[in-house]
Amino acid sequence: MSFLEDLWLFLAPPDFPHKLSDSFLQTMATAACDTAESDSCRDDAAALNLKFVAIASILFAGVIGIAIPLVGKNRRVLRTDGSLFVGAKAFAAGVILATGFVHMLSGGSDALNSPCLPEFPWSKFPFSGFFAMMASLATLLVDFVGTQYYERKQGLDRPTEDQVRVGSDDSGLESGIIPAHKDSNGTIFGEEEGGGMHIVGMHAHAAHHRHSHPQDACDGHVTEPGHVDSGHAHGHGHSHGFGDDDEDTGVRHVVVSQILELGIVSHSVIIGLSLGVSQSPCTIRPLVAALSFHQFFEGFALGGCISQAQFRNRSAAIMACFFAITTPLGIAVGIGISSSYNPNSAGALVAEGILDSMSAGILVYMALVDLIAADFLSKRMSCNFRLQILSYCLLFLGAGSMSSLAIWA
Repeated sequence: MSFLEDLWLFLAPPDFPHKLSDSFLQTMATAACDTAESDSCRDDAAALNLKFVAIASILFAGVIGIAIPLVGKNRRVLRTDGSLFVGAKAFAAGVILATGFVHMLSGGSDALNSPCLPEFPWSKFPFSGFFAMMASLATLLVDFVGTQYYERKQGLDRPTEDQVRVGSDDSGLESGIIPAHKDSNGTIFGEEEGGGMHIVGMHAHAAHHRHSHPQDACDGHVTEPGHVDSGHAHGHGHSHGFGDDDEDTGVRHVVVSQILELGIVSHSVIIGLSLGVSQSPCTIRPLVAALSFHQFFEGFALGGCISQAQFRNRSAAIMACFFAITTPLGIAVGIGISSSYNPNSAGALVAEGILDSMSAGILVYMALVDLIAADFLSKRMSCNFRLQILSYCLLFLGAGSMSSLAIWA
């Protein structure tokens, strides 16, 4: 019992309840701090005019950014499988990554470590990093569950008629699956040691050949060992280009586009509110250019994901409009509550810090996992050296450009 008592005293000191109650009362106070923006740059009329300019500019940038990949997906230059699109998407991924790390995470940290908040518990624990981490893990969970759901919904686990038993004599050239070949141990590809047999579909067959012919796969085709391409009664080749898993990647794009929009919308509301309640032209003026730049490339990345997901036109239009109006709507709400809203109150700072930190976690996860890794580790990228160089340069350029905007906004 002595060990447990010592552990309890360590985790919860005697004055812990008093600290907690005092902290709660201070947090619920309506005006915890009066460090409002300097009156030297306060100009309500000029600020209001700049807010209307910001609404128009950000709305226009968002609409153009998200419309380019959606409208241009049928144009040769702007096709989603073209090098130009891949490079532009890499730049946009860099912008989103810098938004999460440099702008949102630091903003959340500043809010939660503000002197306007009580010292306990906000200064005793790195809450911004914790909330960002938990948001990233939650996004991973949603990503996984969403992918599983859409795979089952669209039947991507392969219907029975598209599956063949390995070694079956009925498998022919028309089905795209060839008779299995035995290896040096006399076992058939897909056969277990105990004699059991897997039911292997076209994906397993394609994966087997891709691993067997890593070099030829970059050429867009491989040839079955033991056969020739022509001049033989049963010779044949197999085309294994970059579209072997089109249906699976389509499902991934559906999930990615929806989660990415969730992350963008969550921080766009906070950004819009922050700009809308400000009465300082000195604060608003640099934000107009920074947020327009940010909105354009976020829209481009989201529009690319929506285009690759191949949503119906109505669904794509709804998602595009929802993205485009979120930040302007946040600014409008901020204008409406600016007279009564105190951005330096404890409640506002805690809400802003938590939402900024969570948005940072979502954006960092989406940028690294679903945008950067998905493209940079793809077969298309690994087989095109010039595309690699272009994409990496644009990725770093996008991240650097967005990071540099933190100097002014």
